Amino acid sequence: MKIRYKTLSPHAAAPYKEHVSDAGWDLVAASKEYDRNGNVVYGTGLAVEIPPGYVGLLFPRSSVAKYKVSLANCVGVVDSGYRGEVVVKMKPTATFVRTSSEVNPLPLVSGSYFLPLDYEVGDRVAQLIIMAVPEVEFESARELSPSTRGDGGFGSTGR
Repeated sequence: MKIRYKTLSPHAAAPYKEHVSDAGWDLVAASKEYDRNGNVVYGTGLAVEIPPGYVGLLFPRSSVAKYKVSLANCVGVVDSGYRGEVVVKMKPTATFVRTSSEVNPLPLVSGSYFLPLDYEVGDRVAQLIIMAVPEVEFESARELSPSTRGDGGFGSTGR
């Protein structure tokens, strides 16, 4: 399968895999801004053409553990009909201070221990995984078939 992409910024980098066995294609930050809610917004400078019947899922890279941010929506969804810039929005997990109209990240530092607050332009910020989306049809029913779990909710397995 080929996924077409369009470069929207001179700082954009084509999606790539560091290792042939990687499940996701790394995406690089071409821009970095802060929205009015203090989220870090990374533009990839790329638009992609995902074929119908597939979806692009944006996941954080494992390196996110070294920073003070997490993917704002846990998993981003790039629908097959979307042709705009692929954007990665991160929610800060450290304290941010607003000064004038700009948000300046100021981490709370304990002693001399310090981790970088967030990614910079040029860093790999997320990974894109392409997956098939099955066609489904929901059907109303009076009863559902029994299962061993039944209607047990959160923590119902006792573990």
